[in-house]
Amino acid sequence: LIYIDLLKSAELDQPSVKFQGKGDDHTIYRLKYSEKEQRLYINPSYYFDGLTPEIWNYQLCGYQVLDKYLKERKGRQMDDPRHFIRVAAALAKTIEIQA
Repeated sequence: LIYIDLLKSAELDQPSVKFQGKGDDHTIYRLKYSEKEQRLYINPSYYFDGLTPEIWNYQLCGYQVLDKYLKERKGRQMDDPRHFIRVAAALAKTIEIQA
């Protein structure tokens, strides 16, 4: 669990979440989660696909982890979507272990 929390586990190398979209605008300016599609839109052109409600809604210390991560970066470019994907994968693995 420690390696998962530090994002160093090899188990995080095959994530189910993907960064999808078209165009050059990777700016985070409008977060919209669609539970039905299991997508998190960061703007009208780009989204993270395969994000389950359990992962999206996961909270630590009263904060919704992924929402807080992106809101702190609002107005900036999503310069490393792989890091966000690894965080989501770590949360998925944590949920699995806690079950």
